[in-house]
Amino acid sequence: MNIQDEKIKLVKMLLDTENPKIIESIRNIFKKEKVSDFWEDLSPQQRKEIEKASAEIENGEIIDYESFMRKHR
Repeated sequence: MNIQDEKIKLVKMLLDTENPKIIESIRNIFKKEKVSDFWEDLSPQQRKEIEKASAEIENGEIIDYESFMRKHR
């Protein structure tokens, strides 16, 4: 599937429609997509864990995958 071809097909369909409900539905999809941020969907605990992990990475508190797996096998 060529994404540019699909976009052109959708634009043509949009230009050809006279149905205001379809236009409104498409508008709502784009509004929701812009507003939707995964961070907002996370619980406070999930956010805290991600922030903690990010701080650990910044502080160099990391271990490579192979070392981790050797330790836990």
